[in-house]
Amino acid sequence: MPFTATELANIANSALDYYLNKGKTEKQNIQDKPMSQAFEASAGQFPGGKGLVSVGVKGGQGGGSFQGYTHDDQVTYYNPASNLRVGYAWKEHHIGLGLTHTELKIDGITVNEDGAEQTTSEKDGREQFALANLLESKMEDFDEDKKKSWDALLHGDGTGDAKALAGIRSIILDNPSVGSTGGLSRATYPWWRNRAATAAAAAVDAGRDAIVSSAAGGGTLMQFLQKEDRQLSRFSAGGVKLRRFAGSDFIDAMEREIRANGNYSLSGFRAAGTVDGKMADPTWDGKQIVYDPTLDDMGLSKRMYAIDMRRIRLMYMIGEKNKKASPPRPYDRYVMYRGLTSTAVLIASQLNTSGVYDIK
Repeated sequence: MPFTATELANIANSALDYYLNKGKTEKQNIQDKPMSQAFEASAGQFPGGKGLVSVGVKGGQGGGSFQGYTHDDQVTYYNPASNLRVGYAWKEHHIGLGLTHTELKIDGITVNEDGAEQTTSEKDGREQFALANLLESKMEDFDEDKKKSWDALLHGDGTGDAKALAGIRSIILDNPSVGSTGGLSRATYPWWRNRAATAAAAAVDAGRDAIVSSAAGGGTLMQFLQKEDRQLSRFSAGGVKLRRFAGSDFIDAMEREIRANGNYSLSGFRAAGTVDGKMADPTWDGKQIVYDPTLDDMGLSKRMYAIDMRRIRLMYMIGEKNKKASPPRPYDRYVMYRGLTSTAVLIASQLNTSGVYDIK
């Protein structure tokens, strides 16, 4: 099959005979993925199984209570039965790259075949005409595509691809009173709900409305977050491990309130004899409120997620994280394939220690 216009342009751009920064291509639109990085840092493992990762949960009370008695009054006994289970279906994921031998030859790269195995080597004299290693560049693109698409899944609600991982928006809901999570009804069990300050939550009295930011009274957004912290820790036996990820407008609003209320350090006003108007990135309870560019991309720049990383976790099946594959080429096609698979699931063991918050 002949090259497409895009493939020809890619080859031409990588083989110019007049060039700058030989061997290097400057990446222009790769952005940080802090939520993905946080989930990866705290990821766990599970051994496999029929299809679900199961977690035990309970409301915490079994229905009994003290009753008064005297002398030989008859008393009652009860048998608590509050244990429940939630289950999350693990999902399989694939991303694959295909390269033609011809494309690599033009870039001065030889494909060496030993049965089904294919390896590459550079031709003698390649450095005289090649701007950048086309294979290396394509593998960099492949790696970024893998990371970006995985980040999109972790931010999603699972509706885009039923066979893929359901992300944080399937667990921390704008309206926390509807639907089921892990097979357990949020309507039946009010303790099985995340915290929320969104229009959707306020409409059904399942949370408060989105916050109107103002510098008055010490800052309405900061006052709300202070108050909300007590609720996030209210049922957190053993403490919480909160990470906060926000869009640019949410962080802008918080910075305006901080500036208006004069929370500057001495070096913030002045350093090395010059006026410094830049303030440090906002933190809360000693931890940074992390700017998450993906929220901006999703149209959620006015949102912040507070995620208890101890109770909402990314889990990989043992031995199935970023599993590499090098499928043999078809006998009638000179193509090199590289693939990667991951089997994973996002699970929650408690919801009321995490929340979603919007500003107007």
